[in-house]
Amino acid sequence: MKHFLTTQDWSRDELQSMLDAARQLKKKRFGNVLSGKTVALLFLNPSMRTRASFQVGVHELGGMAVVLEPGAGSWPIEFEFGKRMDGEAEEHICEVARVLSRYCDLIAIRAFPKFQDWSLDRTDYVIKAVAEYATVPVINMETITHPCQEMAHALTLQERLGDLAGKKYLLTWTWHPKPLNTAVANSALLIATRMGMDVTLLIPEDAYLLDPMFMEAGERNAAESGGSLTVTNDIEAAYADALVVYCKSWGALPFYGNPEQEWPLREKYQHFIVDGPKMALTRDALFSHCLPLRRNIKATDEVMDADYCVAIDEAENRLHVQKAVMSRLAEQ
Repeated sequence: MKHFLTTQDWSRDELQSMLDAARQLKKKRFGNVLSGKTVALLFLNPSMRTRASFQVGVHELGGMAVVLEPGAGSWPIEFEFGKRMDGEAEEHICEVARVLSRYCDLIAIRAFPKFQDWSLDRTDYVIKAVAEYATVPVINMETITHPCQEMAHALTLQERLGDLAGKKYLLTWTWHPKPLNTAVANSALLIATRMGMDVTLLIPEDAYLLDPMFMEAGERNAAESGGSLTVTNDIEAAYADALVVYCKSWGALPFYGNPEQEWPLREKYQHFIVDGPKMALTRDALFSHCLPLRRNIKATDEVMDADYCVAIDEAENRLHVQKAVMSRLAEQ
């Protein structure tokens, strides 16, 4: 039994097969691969696109989605092992995962890191605990990576650019008033290098480098796919000749869990916003973002409303790639 926890667990051919299936599901949206099946959707964090696209996707494949919000509409869950449960959590993931496996055919979970201890959060212990005790396939709806977003991003780029190998891809840090999860940035780096793109990571300074495990995975991916990975602080050089600009804000890991300490560093980089003059440096690049996006903070109205912005296409493609992923897992 195989889970969908990270795209790194799947070969490039397997990922491409799911992208091809998503393209077909986009043409013929309704099917019956989940007929008579149930999918549990556990949301430990807020969601709009992920929740809507998974619920709609399950419906369009003939199944039924059960949405659970631990701590709100269902009992709070404990994910740590060996802990005396004298806090808010009423039940342990050991029981939750096994019970839901008796009811459901797939389990999907969204669980952001807690922004307290990166040495713990980087282990992705929450979703790994679910996968360890579940007896049905588990899908990552975003933890420290966002593999479904990766797949939607890749499908969107392939629809516009065809074969992605050798094309310059810019992943740029952009400003936000508070530090955010690195999940989408980690995932963008992984999928772009996996597809053989020449990836440039633009950051204000080294404090905003992604975790070494993702940087090293990106370098391995690039070596295997014939692409490349470059890190720079030079805005003009990074944008020059890019065919894709993908922006995301994330927190500086050396200050993880300490936003007040990071603020003096962060506040001076508001000029990293994606705007028209920067996009003019590219080779008529596509622009995208995972959404939600704060306009005129991360990117300007001019960029978001331009014909080259494919963020809405990418958001739609979440529906189609997730249906392809669920179909693949359900057919095991």
